Amino acid sequence: MPKKIILLLLLCSFLGFSQELPPILKYASNTYNAGNQNWMITQDDNQFVYFANNEGLLEFNGSNWSLYPSPNETIIRSAKSIGDRIYTGCYMEFGYWKRQSNGLLKYFSLSKNLKDKILDDEQIWNIIDFDQWVVFQSLNQIFLYDTKTSRFKIIHPKSAISRAFKTNDGIYYQTYGEGLFEIENGTGKLISNNQTILKNKIVNLFSKDGGLLIQTQFNGFFNFSDGIISKWNTEADTDLLNSSIYSSQQLNDGAFALGSVSNGIFIISKEGKLLYHITQNKGLSNNTALSIFEDFDKNLWIGLDNGINCINLNSPVRSFSDDTGILGTVYTSILHNENLYVGTNQGLFYKKYNSNEDFKFISGTKGQVWSLFSHKGTLFCGHDSGTFIISENNSRHIFAHSGTWKFETVPGQEDLLLQGNYYGLSILENKNGQWNFKNKIDGFDYSSKYFEITKSLEVYVSHEYKGVFRFQLDKNLTKTAQFDTYKNPSKGKNASLTQFNGNIYYSYKEGIFKLNKKTKQFEKQEDLSQVFKKDDYTSGKLMVDNSNRLWFFTKNYINYFSFGKLSSQLKHNIVPIPSSLTNSMLGYENITQISNSIYLIGTTDGYYTLNIDELKFNKYKISMSSITVNKTNENLQFASIKGPSDFKFAENNITFSYTVPEFNKYINAEFQYILEGSQETWSEWSTKPTINFKNLPAGDYTFKVRGKIGNDSSENVASYSFTILKPWYRTNLAVFIYMIILCIMAYFINRAYKNYYHRQKEKLIEENNRLLEIKELETEQQLMKIKNQQLEDDFESKNRELAASTMSLIKKNEFLSRIKDDLKKDSEEGSRNIKSVITTINKNISEEDTWNIFKDAFNNADKDFLKKVKALHPTLTPNDLRLCAYLRLNLSSKEIAPLLNISVRSVEIKRYRLRKKMELAHEEGLVEHILSI
Repeated sequence: MPKKIILLLLLCSFLGFSQELPPILKYASNTYNAGNQNWMITQDDNQFVYFANNEGLLEFNGSNWSLYPSPNETIIRSAKSIGDRIYTGCYMEFGYWKRQSNGLLKYFSLSKNLKDKILDDEQIWNIIDFDQWVVFQSLNQIFLYDTKTSRFKIIHPKSAISRAFKTNDGIYYQTYGEGLFEIENGTGKLISNNQTILKNKIVNLFSKDGGLLIQTQFNGFFNFSDGIISKWNTEADTDLLNSSIYSSQQLNDGAFALGSVSNGIFIISKEGKLLYHITQNKGLSNNTALSIFEDFDKNLWIGLDNGINCINLNSPVRSFSDDTGILGTVYTSILHNENLYVGTNQGLFYKKYNSNEDFKFISGTKGQVWSLFSHKGTLFCGHDSGTFIISENNSRHIFAHSGTWKFETVPGQEDLLLQGNYYGLSILENKNGQWNFKNKIDGFDYSSKYFEITKSLEVYVSHEYKGVFRFQLDKNLTKTAQFDTYKNPSKGKNASLTQFNGNIYYSYKEGIFKLNKKTKQFEKQEDLSQVFKKDDYTSGKLMVDNSNRLWFFTKNYINYFSFGKLSSQLKHNIVPIPSSLTNSMLGYENITQISNSIYLIGTTDGYYTLNIDELKFNKYKISMSSITVNKTNENLQFASIKGPSDFKFAENNITFSYTVPEFNKYINAEFQYILEGSQETWSEWSTKPTINFKNLPAGDYTFKVRGKIGNDSSENVASYSFTILKPWYRTNLAVFIYMIILCIMAYFINRAYKNYYHRQKEKLIEENNRLLEIKELETEQQLMKIKNQQLEDDFESKNRELAASTMSLIKKNEFLSRIKDDLKKDSEEGSRNIKSVITTINKNISEEDTWNIFKDAFNNADKDFLKKVKALHPTLTPNDLRLCAYLRLNLSSKEIAPLLNISVRSVEIKRYRLRKKMELAHEEGLVEHILSI
């Protein structure tokens, strides 16, 4: 029981929710990729912001962060933009940075010529500009730099310097134990050593009413005039006593912004009223504010001990964040009887409007609140548990059958309300000043989150998963006979339906449709639906405010349609706040008109208010922040941003970075570009601040980019002309060389052709001559063939003659031998005549005579055979040669025997001996060998 009481007390009243704060942009160190601490802030004429960071000079142009490391790798403690220079000071070093043609900053040292004047371990903690002088202040001395003569004056106080200050009419500094000094003629002049000054560390000095306003570390503000010091009381004095103030600045409207070491920041009006006390639990990233700076757009930059914050003090938006989760997601809100009610997923809460009171929980409403509706002085609450009537901080449960989505008045019957429930619709009735549940509408049981009723009691209901229904109520508002479901338009995610200017509209991802009262059909409104084509659809929820404006949300804008003063045509207006920043529940977006110009928009962690009358945008200039080129797969190189420029053909990958120095949390800058020479139309609007063009062909180009903040375009169109040079092989010189080469080639080709045709002609003549020669040779060969044939015929004829002659000799010798043999038989009888005949026969069959005759005939038929055989086988005897000749004629041993006048057996012996002399192999025949010679 005690736990429940404690929980109820927490819900009924809780602190920290009462103040609506300006938007805060948070930049963590991993966002800007530099050190945690930021000691001093400044802004140049381009409205780029610079921070003296632990790791160097940090630059933010509204789109990109750039870090320039300190010249000696030490902490940069101070930074000041003066003209086109950014002066910085760090450990034993100070100088300035100047932007080069490529858009990058380059450092130039001023202290390098003062090395003998700089004390050991000295750091530059503050930089001030006054007339032509730049003041560099350390804890030990002050360097006065004359920008006209580039000369220095140095002030050496007797004791340590607390801080130097600039007012409208002078430069001051405080030293410990001595007092407050003013710099005159390059030296310090004591103007007060009052005990108040001696006992308090001065954080800043401001001009006020001809005197000075002294702001101290712990004791707030003191007026100093004519040597008299008096306390200036503010509403924050009690808090300041417990806060160590480290930094401060007077704002453009005369207010004061104070940064503390552990208690966040205080913003105090020039009258001393505490406007804001913003700490870490109210949105700051850190409670330690090392530096404070107001920029040209009246944004308050805070250099924290861990990160950077930017507070949009001049923004038309005020946010209310619930970091504890007690309030929850805001689904609906209403201003009723000077109380602001917000319905959330945790219940219903309220507080006095425009007060710093805490939100209070209305008991009995724990749970999901869907809608709030005011009718005839009564506040109705549509709840997950049904319907409640709210009176101040009390609730009365009048309907509990199911959850209630929304309420609508019944046309012509002010004492009746039609409410949409989880299961159909029902009627609430006012009797004797008391509202109560009357009846449920029979015949329709679908969830009725969005519905509208016409004068003829015709009801239209949008169901996200079923589509659009239409049905007719009876006169008693008790039932419907039937209902129709529309096929077109179809169902859609986050679809909704509402009545605007007497017409019913249905919206989903395919567009916005209007009900034709005659045909009862929904017709697409092309002019209204263009919004979803121009910007991505997120939700079709439509909301109508008290000023007859039709509101809805898309990805990048909050949109509303309104009627023109001189025309009934709907005018499309946009608030350039993207859904990613509004942090609303898709399909449950809600916007409530609190006053004529102020609207409350619910988010998942609270709400924010928007004053559309103050929704004005400054005219910004868009500028090129950097241009980089690179060869394929090589590192980027920065090019001059002034142009025009010429780039090598290999450097045809170009990246343009551009920016609009706008630092509003809820307003995004958009960009549109065109590359003349490559593109004919402007690109679509995009929030991306860079564009890359790859592999551009050679030619002349002009890149143009323009910006847009809300409905207002940038003051200028940034342009950059450049040329992609032709590759060396396409330059005029190369073309001239190509022409010379072509002429030379043409000459040599012509000459080569002439030589070729000449060679071909000679070759043709040569071939013709060769053909003639071949023909002559063929003729000669034919003649030789004929001659050879004749010779062969002669040879064969002679061989035949030789063979015939040899056979004739053989036969003759054989015949003579037989005669001789016969005669020998008779000679035995002693006949002398017969012996004479035998002698004659022997002479006629003499081998030598026969051989000589044969030899002559054989040489005539087969020339040089015997010489060749003798050359091959020198050991052969004439008899052997004779045998070879006979064998050459392929004569048998029997035929050779008579020629040699020996027996056949003797011929065989001779053949055997001849083989041996010729040293023939066993398998080689003697006749075959002789015939092969």
